[in-house]
Amino acid sequence: MIINISDISNAMFNPLKSWAEQSQGNWNILIVSGFVLLFVAGILSYVLQKKMGKADERTDQIKLKSALLILCVIVLCDVIFPKEYMWQIFFLFKYSFAFLASAIYLAVRYKKDFF
Repeated sequence: MIINISDISNAMFNPLKSWAEQSQGNWNILIVSGFVLLFVAGILSYVLQKKMGKADERTDQIKLKSALLILCVIVLCDVIFPKEYMWQIFFLFKYSFAFLASAIYLAVRYKKDFF
């Protein structure tokens, strides 16, 4: 018995698809929550990078690890999210989660290094 990643992905996200297709309001909730998450995470990442100050040997490494984390989350989301349906919404959430992971990493490093 071979388990396919797309079968697992469909089993996980099919309830979300059926909920979103029930009404236009549910679809709008999904889109607005994705945009809010994207804007908050993007702004938080930008602010935390600016708070670290000018680029030097230490902050360059932190920023590079933050970028690597963004790349890893994007690749992981590409593997997990389904490709057959609602790919625009999952595209939005993929980048929202990537920026959020980066912001969390930057916040932890900022608190550890500057306090």
